[in-house]
Amino acid sequence: MTPAINLAKKAKISHTIHEYLHDAASESYGLEAAEKLGVNPAQVFKTLVVSLDNKTLAVAVVPVASMLSMKLIAQAAGAKKAAMADKNDVARSTGYVMGGVSPLGQKKRLKTVIDSSAQNFATMFVSAGRRGLEIELAADDLKQLTNACFANICAES
Repeated sequence: MTPAINLAKKAKISHTIHEYLHDAASESYGLEAAEKLGVNPAQVFKTLVVSLDNKTLAVAVVPVASMLSMKLIAQAAGAKKAAMADKNDVARSTGYVMGGVSPLGQKKRLKTVIDSSAQNFATMFVSAGRRGLEIELAADDLKQLTNACFANICAES
């Protein structure tokens, strides 16, 4: 069990755990998850940690095939600017390793913004806390468990 799965169970929210064999050579953990689970990549979300105004960390949950807009995540989080957080800061604040960061069950609760496209699906997939493990749940349940908000935070492609 991971802290993410434990949190979902404790909150008694409807969820499904999906496990697959992670390929260490894979360049995109999220796209690998979508492919191996046979689901639409637009329904699989990656968890990115950003540094806001060079001091506080925040979490962005975006579709795996999309790019996060630093300008839009900064606006959504009430900051002037955002940049990808240092991987050591990510591990320290979330308790997870890169490629296995879940928006659920983090050591330190960070401000969380979920891309509004998640609301287009009955369920969404996010990391369950380690590579090769995904948790499927409703976007509104993720929002509630992480005290998040929905916003358009993806860059135009």
